[in-house]
Amino acid sequence: MATVEMSFTPLPAHVRTARLVATAVARRSGVDEALLDEVRLAVGEACSRAVEAHQEHCPAEPVRVALTGTDGRFEVVVTDTAVQHNGAADAAVPGGGANGGGGEPGGEPPAVPAELGLAVIEGLADDVEIARTKAGLSIRMSWPSANAAS
Repeated sequence: MATVEMSFTPLPAHVRTARLVATAVARRSGVDEALLDEVRLAVGEACSRAVEAHQEHCPAEPVRVALTGTDGRFEVVVTDTAVQHNGAADAAVPGGGANGGGGEPGGEPPAVPAELGLAVIEGLADDVEIARTKAGLSIRMSWPSANAAS
């Protein structure tokens, strides 16, 4: 199956659309029906994190999502570009930032620690990789699929 790519304006309303598209592509890729809720929730969490970062640091930049089903795996990559625009986005990575991802020194701590969302994603996806790229922070998630290629 070819890669499905989408980008969207960083608005919370578009996260629902990303979840729906991810679920449809996962189903077409052969992901077991029992895993589709996990796909939907993990993609929603990753996209919500990206939307939040973009709204704070780069509201004009789109959030990017790539969905691929090949070689018996369904893979989703959510990329935000907020990291390029502001070093404070280091709090989005466990252990990142000056005080270990817990907010700015002397400032208010985040309402929900960034690590919590990543822990949720890691609990839902079969395999998770979080990396900084030239494009920004990339969260790659994958699940097994029955189809090697569609």
